[in-house]
Amino acid sequence: CLGYNAVMERFFLNLKRERVWLREYANQLEATKDVTGYIVGFCNSARRHPALGNVAPLVYEQQFAAKEPIDVSKII
Repeated sequence: CLGYNAVMERFFLNLKRERVWLREYANQLEATKDVTGYIVGFCNSARRHPALGNVAPLVYEQQFAAKEPIDVSKII
């Protein structure tokens, strides 16, 4: 998997550019909390994703949850 490592390297470069290099941390715990918050909060829920119709995963989940559930017992 030659390209797999390139994807991860790009992710960590973006993380450093967008977050780590722009801040000064008092200690390692503060840095760990900030980076964890970035990964969990921003990458996973805020960024729009083309596979989801170019909406953020959180918005997609809210739209999906608002739909009427399918009653599978009435199918057929």
